[in-house]
Amino acid sequence: MLFEIMAFVLLSHQPVQPATEGVASYYTTASSSTITASGERFRDDALTCAMLDGEFGDYYLVVAKNGASVVCRLNDRGPYIKGRVIDLSEAAMRALHPRAGLVQVKVYHLGTDPPDIVSPSPVSW
Repeated sequence: MLFEIMAFVLLSHQPVQPATEGVASYYTTASSSTITASGERFRDDALTCAMLDGEFGDYYLVVAKNGASVVCRLNDRGPYIKGRVIDLSEAAMRALHPRAGLVQVKVYHLGTDPPDIVSPSPVSW
């Protein structure tokens, strides 16, 4: 899927536009309910995310300003703090930064099928 996106960009000369950009935060089972808005159990070690909009089960590419990226599946709603655009599971946040609690990101909607490989990131800051 990622390679299809990159091919489209190269052939159409159109930049890939993020679905949203801003601050990402993370949450854990210690700080939230163990049941997500989609009804599944929340797991710190899963690559999942919460956004106010979007279809549960869809995948999003989250690219941090430091160049790290992760693909997450939407399974919850949030964040409910002004200025934040996405809440990540702890595993997803650690894929972006080993210690940070907040990270500047661009978020790209990938749809219902996750890409096999996500590297290199298709965007630049």
